[in-house]
Amino acid sequence: MAGALVLAGSAAASASPARVPAPRATAVPRPTAPRPSPAPPAPAAVRPLRRPVHTLKDYRRVLPGRAFPADAVALTIDDGPHPVWTPKILRLLDRYHVPALFCMIGNQVLGHEAVARSVVRDGHQIANHTWSHPTRMGRRPHTLMRRELARAQEKIYDTTGYAPTLFRSPGGDWSPALLGAAAKARMVPLDWSDDPRDWTRPGVTAITHRLLAARPGQILLCHDGGGDRSQTYAALRTVIPALRARGYRFVALDQRHP
Repeated sequence: MAGALVLAGSAAASASPARVPAPRATAVPRPTAPRPSPAPPAPAAVRPLRRPVHTLKDYRRVLPGRAFPADAVALTIDDGPHPVWTPKILRLLDRYHVPALFCMIGNQVLGHEAVARSVVRDGHQIANHTWSHPTRMGRRPHTLMRRELARAQEKIYDTTGYAPTLFRSPGGDWSPALLGAAAKARMVPLDWSDDPRDWTRPGVTAITHRLLAARPGQILLCHDGGGDRSQTYAALRTVIPALRARGYRFVALDQRHP
């Protein structure tokens, strides 16, 4: 009898459908906002200057370090990056192993990020040249000064990982207020001592003649952005080897990217 009961129970069990456990509800992860880029590392505090740096002697007086060679000049290039002229100038600099400081405009880095990164990848330095290159920068409201410097700094750093420690005002327009704003942003104000006014496109001969008049200790100014820079590029093809043949040595400004 017991065996029959067992068999009957087995048959009933086999006849009833298997119970499938209900699926557990799983939590759907909420979308998260993108993590903000880290702020640029703050360089050492900078004391306000009465005038910007014009020469290598000025530079070394403000930023102590190893003395520049007696035959040194520094090449600075403004208003880029530019998708055509920056790469051409980079190839020229690489051919002659010349370091340069590229003073970049923030809204020019925007859309040309790969070009900006190539400047750092090739071992050159970057300076902050404001976000939008406003004229009469030294006479602008303090809030605009701070915003122009900060926005350009953030874009350059987010794009290249390089936090500039030098600032150049558009057109070399300075005021005590702007010098103070640069110091608060912990950047050294930088000018130049040899300006061929290549941005006016005066002709290859005029640009070449002016740059060949450079003397040791000077900071040279050229442009890779702001328009057609074919005259600048053609002049540099002559000027760089000519100055090197004269015994001049091109030196880097600013610290290299860590």
